[in-house]
Amino acid sequence: MALTGGIGAGKSEALAAFGRHGAATCSSDEIVHRLLREDGRVQRAVVERFGPDVLGPDGSVDRGAIAGVVFAEPTELSWLEGTLHPLVRAEYEAWRDALAGRSEPPALCVVEVPLLYETGAESRFDRVVAITAPPEVRSARSRVTPDRRAQRLLPDEEKVRRADFSYVNTGTLADLDAFVGGVVAELVAA
Repeated sequence: MALTGGIGAGKSEALAAFGRHGAATCSSDEIVHRLLREDGRVQRAVVERFGPDVLGPDGSVDRGAIAGVVFAEPTELSWLEGTLHPLVRAEYEAWRDALAGRSEPPALCVVEVPLLYETGAESRFDRVVAITAPPEVRSARSRVTPDRRAQRLLPDEEKVRRADFSYVNTGTLADLDAFVGGVVAELVAA
């Protein structure tokens, strides 16, 4: 199953809730962060494309510096996504295949994919959960400043229309946890 939603909607908290309810979980964002931090091929390609100014004082890739480049220039964002998305997809698909190959696979596995619909990835999953929140709530929750990212994202209403399950995340963590518990119960019972 895929979990999607906008910046600050609460995807990470929802993913953690799925984990608490027994689902195996995987975060595309965490895969991207690890690739930028640890994969030498990715690091070399990023520095070759964007120059040494995207490196921090310790020589590691500075995600903030990359964001400053790619969100100001759509062609650079396309290049970065074209470089990272296939690697992320391969990793979460390998993870999912490894789980399915176990003698006792988990009843449910959930992959957080922020750009699920925007990249056409929904066909790779049997179910989709969309987590949304009003813009003012998302702004208050997010450490990410508004930029051109929002302009290229599918509206929440469309994500909700396409998803199998959706939740407007304006309540407490307990409310979110209860929603996730209900989804897990429904899917595991099916």
